[in-house]
Amino acid sequence: MTTPESGQSVELIIGGMTCASCAARVEKKLNRMDGVTATVNYATEKAKVTYLDGISTDDLVATVEATGYTAALPAPAVADSNESGEPADELKPLRERLITSIVLAVPVIALGMIPALQFDFWQWASLTLAAPVVTWAAWPFHKAAWTNLRHGAATMDTLISLGVVTSFVWSVYALFLGGAGEPGMKMPFTLIPSRGGGAEEIYLEVAAGVTTFILAGRYFEARAKRRSGAALRALLELGAKDVAVLRGGVEQRIPADQLVVGDEFVVRPGEKIATDGVIVTGSSAVDASMLTGESVPVEVGEGDAVVGATVNAGGRLVVRATRVGADTQLAQMARLVEDAQNGKAAVQRLADRISAVFVPIVIGLALGTLGFWLGNGSAAEVAFTAAVAVLIIACPCALGLATPTALLVGTGRGAQLGILIKGPEVLESTRRVDTVVLDKTGTVTTGRMELADVLLADGEERAEVLRLAGALEHSSEHPIAQAVARAAADETGKLLEVEDFGNVEGLGVQGIVDGHAVLVGRVRLLEEWSQYLPDDLAHAKEHAEAEGSTAVAVGWDGKARAVLVIADTVKPSSAEAVRQLKDLGLRPVLLTGDNEAVARKVAAEVGIDEVIAEVLPADKVDVVKRLQSEGRVVAMVGDGVNDAAALAQADLGLSMGTGTDVAIEASDLTLVRGDLRAAADAIRLSRRTLATIKGNLFWAFAYNVAALPIAAAGLLNPMLAGAAMAFSSVFVVTNSLRLRRFQPLTGSGVAVRAQSEK
Repeated sequence: MTTPESGQSVELIIGGMTCASCAARVEKKLNRMDGVTATVNYATEKAKVTYLDGISTDDLVATVEATGYTAALPAPAVADSNESGEPADELKPLRERLITSIVLAVPVIALGMIPALQFDFWQWASLTLAAPVVTWAAWPFHKAAWTNLRHGAATMDTLISLGVVTSFVWSVYALFLGGAGEPGMKMPFTLIPSRGGGAEEIYLEVAAGVTTFILAGRYFEARAKRRSGAALRALLELGAKDVAVLRGGVEQRIPADQLVVGDEFVVRPGEKIATDGVIVTGSSAVDASMLTGESVPVEVGEGDAVVGATVNAGGRLVVRATRVGADTQLAQMARLVEDAQNGKAAVQRLADRISAVFVPIVIGLALGTLGFWLGNGSAAEVAFTAAVAVLIIACPCALGLATPTALLVGTGRGAQLGILIKGPEVLESTRRVDTVVLDKTGTVTTGRMELADVLLADGEERAEVLRLAGALEHSSEHPIAQAVARAAADETGKLLEVEDFGNVEGLGVQGIVDGHAVLVGRVRLLEEWSQYLPDDLAHAKEHAEAEGSTAVAVGWDGKARAVLVIADTVKPSSAEAVRQLKDLGLRPVLLTGDNEAVARKVAAEVGIDEVIAEVLPADKVDVVKRLQSEGRVVAMVGDGVNDAAALAQADLGLSMGTGTDVAIEASDLTLVRGDLRAAADAIRLSRRTLATIKGNLFWAFAYNVAALPIAAAGLLNPMLAGAAMAFSSVFVVTNSLRLRRFQPLTGSGVAVRAQSEK
């Protein structure tokens, strides 16, 4: 097999797979093609294929079809599926076969198990009822077994078909040629097959019961698989279906998928925002809970970016589309989740290899069991019963479902909470991580300058300082000026008009506000107008600057009045997030390009002991490498372009969804909301998903290992073997569905619950 170093990727929908060994066969055939690398997922029924130029999708489809399965490119639009979703079409024929099988098999099983019900010629009534079950209801098993046989392969369906047909054929032989067809024949039922001899017993209840139990297992498995993928389908269906677009100043209602970049559209209160864009006019609160998991609406106004599928909770907005279709954040989220679900963890690859060779081994074991009992002089029916039990009990279906179903549910639940897991290999990393490096700006802090303090000269009032300084700074575009203006507007209301505004380059701004000649800027600007800071104010300013804050002086009417302290403030949730990370057994490290004093202040505020400061953006990756060289397994949380290399270098990269596309692309986990607590939730969810996968695999392996010797020893009724085999698959899927109940940590009970995730 040639592994393509670069090439095209395509996703194929694979039809006709009934078990993990089917998926393994398709994957093996595709990977045998030169220049092709493929991963086939039984739970999602999809193949992710990377191939070099010179190979067409028709070649890939032909290879799959030559293996005995169907392949097709996915439909272009989700909207094409019917109201109940595509899986409903697959469930209907399965449900019809199951209902028919139950109606006919229950009397057959009852007659075979309860001697009191065995009237004269009951065995012939059983044959009449069992025949449709064995032929029509079990037809999917027989068809798949025959298809695989024609291609020289054996799958789980081969085992089921062999077991059912053998039981039925033996029963027909016993009825017509043995003594089982005699009037008044009685057959006791035992959990352990009898050691009697001859052909006086029939196994119609085994043939009908096994078919019914396995059909039931398949049906509930299919329903559970559908539920496990519900989160992704819900994500894909979140977007608005139509939109009021402005054309020539007139609103026109069009389908949302007809929007193009640059279109302006109207979003009224309660409506979904049709696509990613920038607000042109209006202000409102936007509820992004369906994308971020954050329940508190975010205030937005002109110039702010908004994301498609979020809900306008307040006023009327006019939005200009910046990204449409597959480029939107919603589409990218869905693509990330689907890619993750199509991948395989290392533990699953081991299970796939075992499943691929398991069926031929089981057939060999069944033949060996048959030969052993016959060679020991046991009756043919004893040998036959043990061989059939081996065939049925050993089906490796649970192995194939162990990883994909847990991955489906875990990644889907993560998407609902605003946590995007890029692939199953990420899950392995979360278990080993012991150190988490946190970028300061935009991760621990807001990344936006805010007014931290107002230092007043004697006799001055805070409200008056903000009223005059805020009005003047509002006319400036500088980030520090805007921080002052925002704070002033919040505290004093509407800002005053400014006359004779002037920007003194490198020093500050000046102007007339409410009849006062106001100066805001460096101390030097005020001193040029003979306005000098009092000694206590000058000392307070120096102290604030020593801690890494920016200080600007305010004066008017010939006197210095105050110093405004501006700083990048710590996010309200960061301290709690650090506590949660510590409770998960992680050692937090603060990484920043700021000076040591600023870094230490922020670290102390959130509870981080280890600080690495004054690091150039290009050197962040070297810091991660150094920590790794010390034997640490490093997770990195960042949001900027300058974090991308470090995120890629780290053993586990987590990017804030509020950050840049480059950072998100380089990371393993994306936290859609800009809350650091989501990092702890992401690691908890990843660890929980991995633990579920390992638990599923353990029980699937343990089940086969424990049951095979019992069946081979002739101690297991084949009908009970069929029920147990079906139950094992349902158990694995329902165990995975428990991940749907995963909840993010809140302030209470953090330590207790986090400890359980270690």
